[in-house]
Amino acid sequence: MNGNMMNGNVEVVVVGGGYGGVTAANRLARRDGVSVTLVNPRREFVSRIRLHQLVTGSDDAVEGFGEVLGGNVRLVVDTATRLDAAERRVSLAGGGTLSYDYLVYAVGSGAADPGVPGAAEFAHWVSDLEGAQRLRSALDATPASASVTVVGAGPTGLETAAELAEAGRKVTLICGDVLGPSLHARVRRPVARRLAKLGVTVLEGHGARVTAVTQDAVRLDDGRSLPSAVTIWTAGFCVPDLAARSGLRTDTDGRLLTDATLTSVDDVRIVAAGDAAVMADQQFRMSCQAAVQLGPAAADTILRRIAGKTPTRVRMFFAGQCLSLGRNEGVTQFSYPNDKVNALSISGRSGAGVKEIACRFTLNKLVSGARKASSRASHGDSTDRLAAPQPEQTPSRT
Repeated sequence: MNGNMMNGNVEVVVVGGGYGGVTAANRLARRDGVSVTLVNPRREFVSRIRLHQLVTGSDDAVEGFGEVLGGNVRLVVDTATRLDAAERRVSLAGGGTLSYDYLVYAVGSGAADPGVPGAAEFAHWVSDLEGAQRLRSALDATPASASVTVVGAGPTGLETAAELAEAGRKVTLICGDVLGPSLHARVRRPVARRLAKLGVTVLEGHGARVTAVTQDAVRLDDGRSLPSAVTIWTAGFCVPDLAARSGLRTDTDGRLLTDATLTSVDDVRIVAAGDAAVMADQQFRMSCQAAVQLGPAAADTILRRIAGKTPTRVRMFFAGQCLSLGRNEGVTQFSYPNDKVNALSISGRSGAGVKEIACRFTLNKLVSGARKASSRASHGDSTDRLAAPQPEQTPSRT
C-alpha cells in the first residue's frame, strides 16, 4: 500500500487540463484527505469551443486557471511523457516525475494527420490553441480578397467557415459526402441557407474530396484544382499516444480502453475522462458536452474506491449540438439523451443565442466547481500554484 494512503492522504495526479481534467480535479479536490496535482502543458485553460472565434479575433479562447481550477489544486506546467503503472509514476518532459495513488487520464484530442499529400505541410487547423493562433497570423498576413478553403463540414468546419465569411473572407467549404454529417437531414437546411447568405461556396458529394494540398491550392478527386491562399483542415481528430507508449491497452485510434466505470482495463488506479479514452462496450462522441460529464464521473469512481465502495457505471445525457454560424446566427440541433439527433432545431439569431448561453454555462460550471474546491483551500492565488516539476519523492510501499 502507498505510504500516503496509510497516512490518510491520497495523492491524485490529473494528466490534462481540458474540460474533463479540470472538472475531475475540482471534484476530487473537494474531498478532505485527497491531494490533487494537475499536469498541463499550458499556463492557461483553453476554451476549445471558442477557438474558431480566436481566428477572427472575437474571443481569445483562454481563461486563467485561477478562475476555473480550485485553489487547493497544484498546477504543474509540463507535459507527461510516460506513465509507469507498476510504480505509479508520471515522467515529465521537463525531467521531473510525479508519484500518485490514482491517476486521471485526460489528455484530450487534437488534429489528426490527414494522410493527404501536402496537408501536414501547408494546411492549418483550429483544434488546439497553437494551431488557431498560427492560423490567425496566416490570415492576418493574407489579403482579405484571397481565397480561403475549409476542409471538413463537421461542427468545427461549419463554425470556422461561417466565422471567416462573416468577417468578409472569400470561403470555400469542402464537405466530402455531405454537409454537416452529424446533423439531422432537416437541420442541414438552415445551415446551408446561412452559409449561402454569407457567401460560402459549398462543395459536397461526388468529386468533393481533397487529394492534395499545395501552398496556394487544393486538388480534388475529380481533377479540379482550386486556388487557396489559406487552407484549413478540420476533418478528424486524434489523441496523444501517451497510453500506448506507456504499455496500456488502447483501441485502434489510440484511446485508452476502459470499463463502464472509466477505469483502465489494465489498472484500477488509472481512470479516464474526455476524448482520449473509450469504453470497451460503449462510445461517446468526442465533445465538450461529454467531457464535462466524464470528468466528475471519473472523480466519483476514484472517490468510491478510496471509500472502499464499488464504482458505479457511468451514465451520460446529451441534449444536442450548438453551432455558431458567425456572431449573428446559429443552429441548435436537439438530440435524444443517447445523443441520437432528431429533427428539432432552433436557428437564426435564437440559435446563436443558445450557442452563446451554452458556452457561458460551460465556463460558469467550471468556475463554480473551482469555488467549491477552493472552499477547502488554504490559499487562492493561482500564481502560488504554478509549480515547476519537482524531483521525485517516491513514497514508501508495503
